[in-house]
Amino acid sequence: MSTSSEHESANTQVDVWTSRRLIRWIDSHLTAKGIDAPRVCAEMLVGHVVGAERMQLYMEADRPASAAELERLRALVVRAARHEPVQYLVGEAWFWSKRFAVGPATLIPRPATEHLVEEAVVAARAAAANGARPVRLLEIGTGTGCISTCVAAGLRGQRRGTEPTDPPVLPIDIQIVATDLVPAALDLARTNATAHGASDAIEFRAGSIYEPLTAPEQGTFHVLVSNPPYVRDDEWQEMNANVRDHEPRTALAGGAAGMDVLAPLIAGAHTWLVPGGRLVVEIGHRQHDDVRAAAAANAHLDGVDIKKDFEGFWRMLVATRK
Repeated sequence: MSTSSEHESANTQVDVWTSRRLIRWIDSHLTAKGIDAPRVCAEMLVGHVVGAERMQLYMEADRPASAAELERLRALVVRAARHEPVQYLVGEAWFWSKRFAVGPATLIPRPATEHLVEEAVVAARAAAANGARPVRLLEIGTGTGCISTCVAAGLRGQRRGTEPTDPPVLPIDIQIVATDLVPAALDLARTNATAHGASDAIEFRAGSIYEPLTAPEQGTFHVLVSNPPYVRDDEWQEMNANVRDHEPRTALAGGAAGMDVLAPLIAGAHTWLVPGGRLVVEIGHRQHDDVRAAAAANAHLDGVDIKKDFEGFWRMLVATRK
């Protein structure tokens, strides 16, 4: 893993690259390249190549890497240093304490989006408490399927990160329709739902916003949840290179005001929700006023609220169908 600018002392066994030494070197290298969270990236890359979880890496810190492992790791580090997302390099990301397969066709799940899962689970449980059988949820723009999969898991009694083999506690009968424009994203979402034991609860459909739905489904959903593209044109160049240059623009860019998908999504939400149904949508921090105005313009919505995420940014629109 050494470069021309790196020199080891005569007392160092330069031919032995342990997990500890690899993580330290990759951390330093990625830091110099301006990569976000370089230590985490280093741990993910080394763990992926040697087949070890994070804790195991440190329990077996002196494990030497084989020549084949070093060759694989070197290629991945080169790509990471060019700002390619490490989640794509290792093929997975963590969300709601669960492991999800990811790929270039989908947005990488982020912690802030976990708020949507929590809000949707609360809304679905409220619907069940009011006699809904089954509870029906619609997700627009499912991507990796992480939101629908985690909501299904939560409503079946799984705690955050609990494996699907664990016995459910107070399960709720849930039916989910999850849509996306990108066929490759739907394939990945199906894989993730199956991996977490939620495939029987989710029907995946292809299409834009409400196009995949049918007339008989109008007014049948108790929860409508979405993490749509909402990045404004003037924000695009401000984004980190690993996001701007590698994650799918169709899952991020929302037009001049970031409202190209948000506006029709909010305007049509009442058509598909039952009276008292809940709308839960992720938004951009700078769209607070535009989103509130769009929700207020829909006379069928009530209780409009915009909530902050754990970092203090405006992040989620919540409203109720009258």
